[in-house]
Amino acid sequence: MAQLELIMPRMGESVHEATIIKWLKNEGDKIALDEPILEIATDKVDSEIPSVSEGTLIKKLFKEGEVVQVGKAIAVISTSADSSVKTTIDTPTPSAVKTPVNGGLVGAKPVLETASVPRASLPGKFYSPLVRNIARAEGVSIAELDAMPGTGKDGRVTKQDILSYLPDRKKEKSLSYLPEGQPKVASAAQFARSNSLPSGGGSGWASSSDEIIEMDRMRKLIAEHMVMSKRVSPHVTSYAEADVTNIVKWRDRIKGGFEKREGEKITFTPVFVEAVVNAIKDFPMMNVSVDGTRIIVRKNINIGMATALPSGNLIVPVIKNADRLNLLGLTKSVNDFATRARVNKLVPDEAQGGTFTLTNVGGFGSLMGAPIINQPQVAILATGLIKKKPVVIETEFGDSIVIRSMMFLSLSYDHRVVDGMLGGSFLKRVSDYLEKFDINRII
Repeated sequence: MAQLELIMPRMGESVHEATIIKWLKNEGDKIALDEPILEIATDKVDSEIPSVSEGTLIKKLFKEGEVVQVGKAIAVISTSADSSVKTTIDTPTPSAVKTPVNGGLVGAKPVLETASVPRASLPGKFYSPLVRNIARAEGVSIAELDAMPGTGKDGRVTKQDILSYLPDRKKEKSLSYLPEGQPKVASAAQFARSNSLPSGGGSGWASSSDEIIEMDRMRKLIAEHMVMSKRVSPHVTSYAEADVTNIVKWRDRIKGGFEKREGEKITFTPVFVEAVVNAIKDFPMMNVSVDGTRIIVRKNINIGMATALPSGNLIVPVIKNADRLNLLGLTKSVNDFATRARVNKLVPDEAQGGTFTLTNVGGFGSLMGAPIINQPQVAILATGLIKKKPVVIETEFGDSIVIRSMMFLSLSYDHRVVDGMLGGSFLKRVSDYLEKFDINRII
């Protein structure tokens, strides 16, 4: 009999550890090749770890809720191989992605060790190296960490929790109206939780006839990320209307042949991505992040595409180096990400590193929207419903009313670094690229 060590896999350049959420198998259970053994959570996604071999799980090396460094053995599997030599095999990339955590504040650099903040304090309170490093850099005490409500497994404080807490930290330290017994240093989320759902049925509160649904982990993380973004960035949204008649006619003409040739459909999304990429080349200051008083200009153009999941939650896979892909390459990437996202087959690296995000609110029938910036980016573009409408156009013979396919574009941007001139000019340039699309283009 041989013994194999199941290794915590590397899940991206910036991912150094993961938390064991749940063991799916118990010691003594038979395991098939590629059968999921446990679920893990990183600061980006949740994943299932499959078995590297057929055999029996003979030992779990970590408990649920514990944080494990990449490369460490997490379990021992006994196989039927005719060998008594113990072998170590790296676990393949996690096979199922469940939870997106989109971004965080720039400036939180992962450092694996810190001496000033202990790994654990209160019973059941464990702090990852990344959280401890941020706490040390920002002067957050262990008492503050212990009082902080966590959205991770069993209330674990995640990177997003501590980053959401920091912007209002000074203001919230001075709060004098916290309930008796409540720690004086508290996050807004903690105060809200301590004062939620009182008895009675007033407006906004649950009554005996209402159903209460606890947010799943994914929804909690999305909520924290959205609140953090609104706290960090002063949002401004600009709107434009684009005539996309040529794009609609072009797609109608080529979609049948494209599907027959490539075995997949072509949507409007890759065309929108291409227009955004071209506009970013013209206005590189839209492809930046903010680090305190520094502006970081990103040289790579990595476009996140917000994708709705069957559960109703959201994930944002990222097309890396989108400026290096032609329209066919963008189409392949968009279709691949959309398909794998819906069946939980993305890997953690594919949901991080974005420098600009595109969301298609028109896919759900909305004419326009005011999207929230996906931190640490500084802008997000929403494309609305494409709708035929009468439009006045100017010709050499005078004005005419014609039927055109029109679409609203809305750009939300961080007013700390993107002023109205830059934001409006960028939005107009995206619109120009869409309106000037070549109807005879070959893909």
